[in-house]
Amino acid sequence: MKTWDVAEIEEAFRLYWNTGMIREDWDAWADLFTEDVVYDERVLGTMNGRETVRAWIKPLMVKYGEIYGIYHWHHVDPSGRVVFHMDNRRDHPSGDGYLDFPGMTVLQYAGDGKWSHEEDYWAEKLSVQCYLAYEKALKTHDARHRERRTRLHWGDGPEWTKGPPSYWDHHPDERPAGL
Repeated sequence: MKTWDVAEIEEAFRLYWNTGMIREDWDAWADLFTEDVVYDERVLGTMNGRETVRAWIKPLMVKYGEIYGIYHWHHVDPSGRVVFHMDNRRDHPSGDGYLDFPGMTVLQYAGDGKWSHEEDYWAEKLSVQCYLAYEKALKTHDARHRERRTRLHWGDGPEWTKGPPSYWDHHPDERPAGL
């Protein structure tokens, strides 16, 4: 069995987190996978190949652009296996608090900063409840909240797991008029 230096895997994981969860650069994030990656999304299905993952993730993250990832913990193993726990978070349209549903991911490191396998697990029933509560709050508090893409509650993780208060801080040229 191939083993890796844990520091190398840790560095690759931090880049993975920063590229996707913080910078939300989904093209660069897809490039962190091997060309033949197998991506098992336990609710939405299995994808084979980097370009299939890219074609899936980019429109998904546009559709649910109000969601951001909150880090809880991760474990790195010399086998290249990384397991992490996170919440998928939406800031509440009232400006007070947030709505979460949990997720867990298993990654397999392939060397050279690339990942060859990902398995995502998330609480589908809680996801639906969160979505419905968010939709109701949009109508009550702020119909344009989804467009604001706020990230106001990064949680208690280490500093490297946190980003700016808005998606637009990383993507100012994409900001819609009036926001």
